[in-house]
Amino acid sequence: MSTLFYSAIIIVPAIVLMFSAFFTFKRRMEGKSIGKTMRLNLATFLVLIVMVGIFTFAASAEAEVNAPAADTTAAEQTGEEAPAASSSNGLGLLAAGLVTGLAGIGGGIAVAAGAPAAIAATSEDPKSFGKSLIFVALGESIALYGVVISILILNKV
Repeated sequence: MSTLFYSAIIIVPAIVLMFSAFFTFKRRMEGKSIGKTMRLNLATFLVLIVMVGIFTFAASAEAEVNAPAADTTAAEQTGEEAPAASSSNGLGLLAAGLVTGLAGIGGGIAVAAGAPAAIAATSEDPKSFGKSLIFVALGESIALYGVVISILILNKV
């Protein structure tokens, strides 16, 4: 696949998401309800995630098909054995990215729910600051667990 195709995999979803966010912001500034627009944004985001996954898998599969011939030719010239080609590297990188992204989203949701409650509890009773801080930190640790798992995946690839 060409470089143009790989660039399109990155650029097209970014442009679509920016346009979608702009449309939502515009509707909000007009004073209209953004419920329907937010559902459209979520559907667009999910479709783009699926598209990027499919294109990444297709690129990984194509690299696997084309790699053995190139590796064999290079190995014959140097007199070494050709390394076994597999798609585990590409899928491992995809898995590490998904783990980090999904854990970050989960951590963000947890902190978004816990931090305002912690602030409210602390404003009512200053002695509850320590307990509130623990709950916010637990929400943030979800993202850190995702990073640790992705590092473990990257060490295996």
